[in-house]
Amino acid sequence: MPVTDFSTLQTQLGVLTWPLLLCAFLALMICLERSALFLHQTLLSIWPKKQAWIKALRQSSSAATTENVSVLLAQTSAQQDLLARGATLLLKQVHQPKVLREELLSLWINKQQRDLQAGLKVLQVIGIISPLLGLLGTVLGLIDMFAQLGQSQGPVTPAQLSAGLGLAMNTTAAGLIIAVPAITAAHLFGIWAQGQCLRAGHVLNQLNLWLAGIEDISIDSNQYQAFSKVSSKSRSSSTEQKSAFNSHTQIESQT
Repeated sequence: MPVTDFSTLQTQLGVLTWPLLLCAFLALMICLERSALFLHQTLLSIWPKKQAWIKALRQSSSAATTENVSVLLAQTSAQQDLLARGATLLLKQVHQPKVLREELLSLWINKQQRDLQAGLKVLQVIGIISPLLGLLGTVLGLIDMFAQLGQSQGPVTPAQLSAGLGLAMNTTAAGLIIAVPAITAAHLFGIWAQGQCLRAGHVLNQLNLWLAGIEDISIDSNQYQAFSKVSSKSRSSSTEQKSAFNSHTQIESQT
């Protein structure tokens, strides 16, 4: 029975049967692998106990100490999700300067984004090639149809047209059936990967600020404590400089 089905499929698609089947197989394997990764990361991100350290970090009002860092490192080391792995990497470099931790974090996020987007370029290429293969099948079907008509001595019958037109339409439909899901999946998985990296980068930057000594890193507050600790002397100095600048501007305008 499978041999009969393959023979029927080969009759309908012609010489492009194997290229179209190869594109369909590759697209299916990549979609299944990315879907498994998507489900795994989604379950880890929505599990309350797995992300408890993030809530505690955002609500933290104390400065980073050796004890706090050790407790947080113990929590993140036991987890395997994207945020926990990034936090573990950052906490292990707590004795490094803040600038070096930022460089390390940037390189790590770029690598994670490449890993999350692995195979998506191939999906996009399949989405581009498949319609072109269908178009090629259409052209070959029309060529075959006109060749049969040229060899016919009698009047043209629907039977003579059906074989060539059927091959042309079948290959076009097969190419579009492969291309539409491939392109859609590539864009959706790409959006998801970008969102995961942006979210991880935001939380890990908060963690880096906390390690740098900023006590209040709550994202709900309108101002970060690092910018609210402005002494009155600095404010008065800024006001005096602004007044002097305005007076100098008025003098120049009068002259």
